[in-house]
Order: sequence, then structure tokens, then C-alpha cells
Amino acid sequence: MELSDANLQTLTEYLKKTLDPDPAIRRPAEKFLESVEGNQNYPLLLLTLLEKSQDNVIKVCASVTFKNYIKRNWRIVEDEPNKICEADRAAIKANIVHLMLSSPEQIQKQLSDAISIIGREDFPQKWPDLLTEMVNRFQSGDFHVINGVLRTAHSLFKRYRHEFKSNELWTEIKLVLDAFALPLTNLFKATIELCSTHANDASALRILFSSLILISKLFYSLNFQDLPEFFEDNMETWMNNFHTLLTLDNKLLQTDLVSNAIQFLASVCERPHYKNLFEDQNTLTSICEKVIVPNMEFRAADEEAFEDNSEEYIRRDLEGSDIDTRRRAACDLVRGLCKFFEGPVTGIFSGYVNSMLQEYAKNPSVNWKHKDAAIYLVTSLASKAQTQKHGITQANELVNLTEFFVNHILPDLKAANVNEFPVLKADGIKYIMIFRNQVPKEHLLVSIPLLINHLQAESIVVHTYAAHALERLFTMRGPNNAALFTAAEIAPFVEILLTNLFKALTLPGSSENEYIMKAIMRSFSLLQEAIIPYIPTLITQLTQKLLAVSKNPSKPHFNHYMFEAICLSIRITCKANPAAVVNFEEALFLVFTEILQNDVQEFIPYVFQVMSLLLETHKNDIPSSYMALFPHLLQPVLWERTGNIPALVRLLQAFLERGSNTIANAAADKIPGLLGVFQKLIASKANDHQGFYLLNSIIEHMPPESVDQYRKQIFILLFQRLQNSKTTKFIKSFLVFINLYCIKYGALALQEIFDGIQPKMFGMVLEKIIIPEIQKVSGNVEKKICAVGITKLLTECPPMMDTEYTKLWTPLLQSLIGLFELPEDNTIPDEEHFIDIEDTPGYQTAFSQLAFAGKKEHDPVGQMVNNPRIHLAQSLHKLSTACPGRVPSMVSTSLNAEALQYLQGYLQAASVTLL
Repeated sequence: MELSDANLQTLTEYLKKTLDPDPAIRRPAEKFLESVEGNQNYPLLLLTLLEKSQDNVIKVCASVTFKNYIKRNWRIVEDEPNKICEADRAAIKANIVHLMLSSPEQIQKQLSDAISIIGREDFPQKWPDLLTEMVNRFQSGDFHVINGVLRTAHSLFKRYRHEFKSNELWTEIKLVLDAFALPLTNLFKATIELCSTHANDASALRILFSSLILISKLFYSLNFQDLPEFFEDNMETWMNNFHTLLTLDNKLLQTDLVSNAIQFLASVCERPHYKNLFEDQNTLTSICEKVIVPNMEFRAADEEAFEDNSEEYIRRDLEGSDIDTRRRAACDLVRGLCKFFEGPVTGIFSGYVNSMLQEYAKNPSVNWKHKDAAIYLVTSLASKAQTQKHGITQANELVNLTEFFVNHILPDLKAANVNEFPVLKADGIKYIMIFRNQVPKEHLLVSIPLLINHLQAESIVVHTYAAHALERLFTMRGPNNAALFTAAEIAPFVEILLTNLFKALTLPGSSENEYIMKAIMRSFSLLQEAIIPYIPTLITQLTQKLLAVSKNPSKPHFNHYMFEAICLSIRITCKANPAAVVNFEEALFLVFTEILQNDVQEFIPYVFQVMSLLLETHKNDIPSSYMALFPHLLQPVLWERTGNIPALVRLLQAFLERGSNTIANAAADKIPGLLGVFQKLIASKANDHQGFYLLNSIIEHMPPESVDQYRKQIFILLFQRLQNSKTTKFIKSFLVFINLYCIKYGALALQEIFDGIQPKMFGMVLEKIIIPEIQKVSGNVEKKICAVGITKLLTECPPMMDTEYTKLWTPLLQSLIGLFELPEDNTIPDEEHFIDIEDTPGYQTAFSQLAFAGKKEHDPVGQMVNNPRIHLAQSLHKLSTACPGRVPSMVSTSLNAEALQYLQGYLQAASVTLL
């Protein structure tokens, strides 16, 4: 694509169409942009457009499109084509920082994110001058530019907060600190001074405070990995400045600077080497009284967010978004101080909690915020260790959580009006979520009908928290890891629970509420067959919801839980009545057809997984409605999207398991298509294991005569891949495949196909692959397949007993005993680079496995062999009766003593001997 005015105009027109709400206009435009984004100069056209277009909407659209393009394509994946040519990569890196800093803030944020994505892959090795270019801009004096640099640096360095410690990471952080620590400290000092200079200029302070926020975040990221020597000299200065800032006049505390400054104090106070900065009782009291307590209060801005921007409020409060609320920051500071000063801090705050509750009791309707602050204080005081999955795992023993729950939380939830004091109710429900492991089960059981009742609350926050709390309670584990609440205990509430959950989805603002849908999924999972009477109504509601959201999927978590709920409906119902599968097909196939025809990319992997579940429920042959789909599943375009691959392979496996004869007879011309898919998958390091899943199903289920003409070519393809790109993952899959082949077609057939490709190849495979590598195989079924296959090679392959291959017989037996008795060899060669399958970039959403569509583990030798050790002993006994004297001689002279002892144990257990 040339960098021409004509191409810029074309691109402008298509970008406009992507903003159209009508899918008939929007989707073709999106498809067109997908089709051209592989061309050289495409990203440069986008950058030119966002720099020179006169239309602000197009500039913003171009910046978002560019960021998403970088997100999908910048990473270079081994064994896949480079999606951006080197000339474009170089041009982007040469221009993007300048372009970002000279753009308006809305565009600056998009380009900053793009720089962060590029930096994640290329910095520092492939982009060594990035830091210098950024630091030099600190001298500009223009805070629009400075904030752009700080925002970019933050997006680039915030990953240091959650990456695992490693020498490589520390080397990178040291490189950043060497270049960044002094300029950042100097900028911080200068900005603090400017705040004093412009103390009466609100607009100037707003800009300066936004810089201080970003500096605080950067400091936090760069100091997170505990490399204290870079900031230690200035730590007392940093801390005193922030402490002073936080006790300034209240009107200055209307910005996000407060929460970031408090977060800074929180991160410092829990570090052992800064403990001395907080030991003075006056300092501790001042921080508690002047910093923490004022910021625990529910402020006007919080109330506004609670009522008018509920989704953002929930995201911040439950998930802890990047720009934290002041209350969360204050809570984190309490927890940080309690690490070393638990007694004094608990003492200081106990008095505050009591006085707040007394104020509330005087006039609840006016003073409810006092009680709310008390709940927050108790929560932060008591929470020593917390996880998203389990709530509080370690609590402050100085706080009586059950007593507070009974006296101050339950009464609010028992009130008849679910719409009264919504903030108090929301924080009370949140208390249940957080301390569910500390409150006795009988009290939690009392709260369940109250939570179900609050699903009807008008406040989005209240009914969302009620759904989330129910979902968390239903996942709790009791003794022996069993569910804490049984289906029988929840059964009295089942009808009102399901009714209120689905009604909650009709409340304003919650039509795609992921917390409600997750609670629906979890309720199905807990209640199991108790939901069967309600399934006809429930599946109708779920199908209607699926049809509605498929028009414009925008909530990935909601969509995921919705498909999980559909899978649970199918599993639970069909377990009790397999014939009911046709009812689900009638309900779902119309919607599925529409999703496939409209190419709703986000939903296609889910549809294939649900179809696999439905097809696997059929016990006999494949219904014609599925066979009509079969040819379409082999179309190359479907396999281009990485996110489709696992679901498509699973669906093809279901076809092969349920209808191999139908495919062999009615769709024999499709077998080359199946093998074409296998060939594509096997060529990719990321997806070769999926290719083996498909191949194993073909070998196991297809009639032998339908595959005969292709067998040799299959092995040649596998050997070419072994020769060109051998990885541990490929070797493990290859070993399972050849042993499955041996089981299916016989040991002699395996030897003959190897030696038919190249003389003596069978011996080379034994010596170079099977014997040295078999210890790497993992998984019980996989190990069993290999054990049965190798047993066949040892006992049912005549060339192993009377040719030059005989010398490999004992080493092969030794390796099989090792597979039984030695630990798995999980070493991976240093030079191997494994791609995380879910991390592979592409247009599409990454594959999302549906837990409740999960396939049962299939054991292809289950009916043939129960205990592979006993099977080996019996097979060796049978071989020894056919050639007396030879097997004991080979075993006793060549097998090592430990292996021989194990073998004797197998023979005794099988009650057989070697003749």
C-alpha cells in the first residue's frame, strides 16, 4: 500500500464505517481492514491519518485502530510469519514517541499504550534509545509533554509490580533506574516546589498534581522489586513530602493525587528497612488521625460514582482498578501499618470505630456515613492476608469479626426495604464476601435468603454485590474439600434464587452483568438436578440472552459465564435423561446457525465447544444436522484463527468418536481435508499437540481401510517435522501417537511402516527416540498407552527377537520399567522456547476453555488393559512359552539389578513365571 492521498481517503471511509451502529455496515468495514492490515505501510497510513486528518473523530478512531493493530501483530511468534515488515517496525519506533507527545491527550493515551506493547517485546534490546528519548523530554518544561512521557513510562514499567523475580528482570530494572532514577527524583522535587509557587492557581495545581500522581506510580513500580539502594538516600524526603501533602487544606485533596500518595506511604511502611520512619508514636497517630480516618469517609465524589457510574464504582471497589479510590488506598495503608504496629494501630482505631457507631445510632438516616466508615475501618484493620478466590485468609485476632457481623451487618440486611441505605447495604454485603472464612457457617446460612432478597434492589451496586456474594459463598469448601453448602441446604430457596437472578438481568444497567451471570452459573453447578424442573424456562431465557448479545458482543466475562450456564444445563439434564439432548439442539441450533453465518468471532469457539458436548451426548450415530456441518469445519479460513483451533479439534474428535463409519462411507472425500488440517497444525510449535489429538482420533476410530493409503505420508510428515524442529512437546506427543498406532495396527505393522520409509529406521526410532525419551511422557492415560504399546513391541514383534533389533530388546524393557517406576523427566532443553498457547496473537479472541463443556478423559486401552505392569508380566510369560529359555536369559544378563527386582515383583503379582 502506497503512502498516498488516495489510500488515506479510502482508509478514512472505512474507519468511518467501523463506527456505524448497524452491523451490516460495520462488519464488512472491519473485515476489509483485517484483510489489508498485512500490507506494508498500513500502520504508517494510520499514523499519518491520526497526525494530519482534520476530523477529530477519525484521528481518535485511527489511534485506537493503530493500538489494536500493534496489540495483535507486533509480537513475532516462532514458526509463524512476521506480520509487520522490518521497515514498518523501524519507522514506527522512529516516529511514535514524538507523535505521541505532540498529540491531544485522548490520542496520546492510545499511542502511549501502543508504545508500552512495543516496549514489552522490544525494550531494551531492540529499542535501546527509548529511555534517552523519554528522559530528554523532562527538560522541555511543558507538562503536557512531561505527562505524556510519565504516562508512557508508567504503562511500560508497571509490569515490574507483578513479574517474578529473575536476574533478567533485575538487569532491566537496573538499566531503567540508572537512566531514570535521578531525573525522576529531580522532577519530583521541582514539581513539589512548583506546587508551592502556584498554591493559589487551581488550574496549574490540577496539572502539577496529575504529574505527581504519575511520578508516584512510577516510583511504586520501580521500587516494587525491592531494589532499595536507588531511592534509599531520598526516602525520608519523599515520605515527609507526601505526609505533608496529605495533611494540607482539604480543598487540595479533591484529586487522585491523594490516593496515590497514600498508596506510596502504604508501600513504604510494610518494608522492613523503612520501619524506623514510622516508629515514633506521634507519626503513627498523625497518620491514623489526619490521613487515614478522613479518607475512610464516603465522600460526595464516591456517592456520585455509586449512583451515576455504578459499573466503574464496582470495578474499582471489587477488582481494585489501577486508579484506586482514596478509601482503598487508606485501607491498604492500615494493613501496611498493621504489619509492624498491629497493637498500637488497632488501639488507635478501636476508639474511632466505637464513636462512629455511636454517632450513627443517634440518627441513622443522617449519620449513616459514620457507620459506613466504621465498617471500612474494621474491614481494613482485620484483613491481614486476602485473595480474590478465598477472601480473607488471615485476620487480626484483636478484632471480633463474628460479633461485628451479628450486631452491625445482619440488622441492615434484615431491614424490610432493600432500597434503603444502599451504600450501607453494599458495604455490609462486601463484609460477608471478605470475611466469609471467619464467620461461622450458621451465620452465613442465615445471610443467604437475605442476599437473594437483595437481588431485587434497584441499586446496581447492591444487587451486583448480592449476586457476587452468593457466588462466592457457593464456591466455599468445607472439610475434605467438599462444598461448604450442600444442594439440600440451598434447595428451600431454589425457586426464588433462580427467579431473582434472572429478574436481576432485567434491572436497568444490568442486562449484561457478569457478576449475576456468574452467580447463575455457580447456582446451577451447586444445585445440580434440583434445577431440572426449571430447565425449560431457564434455557429459553439463556437462549434469548445469547441471541441478544451476539448482535454486538461487548462483555467477554458475561458471555463466558453464559455459555458455561448453557453447558451446565445440558450436562445436568442429559445425565438424568440423555434423550433430552434433542430439546437443547432445538433450542440452540437456530441461534448457533446465526452466529456462524454472521461470523461472530468472539462466540464461534464457544459454539463449537457446546456442539461437541451435545454431539458427545449422542450414544449411537451422528444426526444428519451435524453431518451437514462437517464439510464446513474443514474450511481453511476457520483454522486461520488461533482461538478456534482447540474447539474445532475437539468437535472433529467428537465426529470421529461418534460417527467414524458415517464419515468413512458418506464423506470419504473429506478424509484428505482432515489430514490437511492435521498437516497445518503439526507444522506449528504452538498447535502441534492439537494436530496429534486429531491424528490419534483418526487412528483410533476410523476404519483401517479408510486410512491405509495415507499412513505412510503421515509418518513422513512427522519425520520431516522431527528433523526440522524437534521440541520436547512434539516428542511427547509423537511417542503417544506411535504407541497408539502400535496398539491399533500391531507391533509388526509399526516396524514395517518405519522400515518401509527407510531401511533400519525402526531401530533408529527405538534407539534415538523411544528408549531415551520415554521418561518425558506425562499424564496417566498417555503413560498407559506408551506402556501397552512398548509391551507389544517387546512381545508381539518377531524382528525384535531374531534380527539386529534384538540388541535393543533389553534396553527397551529397561526403559519401560523406568516409565513405571522412575520420576517423570520434565527437563526442557535451554534452547527451547515454548509459546504459551493462550498468548499467541492474532485477530481473534484467545481460546477460552469452557470448564463445564470439559471432555471426560478417554482411555483408548481401558477395556483391553487395566494394570499395565500386570499386562507386561502376562505378555512376557506368553512370549517365553513361545521361545523357552530366551526371555529369562536376556532379562538376567542385561537388565540392571533394580529393574530386575521390579520385574520380578510384576511377575509375582500376575502369578506367572518366565519359562
